[in-house]
Amino acid sequence: MHELIVNNQIRLEKIKFSHAFQVFQAIDANREFLIPWLPFVQQTINQDDTEAFIRSIISESGDRRDEVFVIWYERRLVGLIGLKDTDYLNLKTEIGYWLVESMTGKGIMTRSVKALIEFIFNSMKMNRIQIKCGVGNYKSAAIPKRLGFVFEGVERDGEKHQNRFIDLEVYSLLKNEYR
Repeated sequence: MHELIVNNQIRLEKIKFSHAFQVFQAIDANREFLIPWLPFVQQTINQDDTEAFIRSIISESGDRRDEVFVIWYERRLVGLIGLKDTDYLNLKTEIGYWLVESMTGKGIMTRSVKALIEFIFNSMKMNRIQIKCGVGNYKSAAIPKRLGFVFEGVERDGEKHQNRFIDLEVYSLLKNEYR
């Protein structure tokens, strides 16, 4: 599957090397907005870092890797969404996402996550999806709440940001709970 059509404005396209420049530009232009919640932003110094990330998830040998998509809104790259730590044996995965600041509050990410949920449950045949959000990242946490995820608790010191750790809220959705 190369892309998911969310609606006439939003499209999710599987990430490829040709996206590296635009992805890096989006991160660089939104650095201050993204840094508090995304530890990779601090290490993303130039386009080479973005290319290395893309290389790490694209397999030339055809091995199963986590799916990552660029989010297009009205033909403009506005963020990324993808799977993380997919466990094919236990049929579970985690969704991660980020959006440029100017595109928040438009429902783009909620719609994108919903489309990815349908792909995960229907095409990948997974049973469990989780989303983790930094405690205090209210905009990010609103998405799993809006989509019917269950709050499971707080993963203490769940993510390292520079020289400190932040706690993560953990939300999950099971296939039999999805409407």
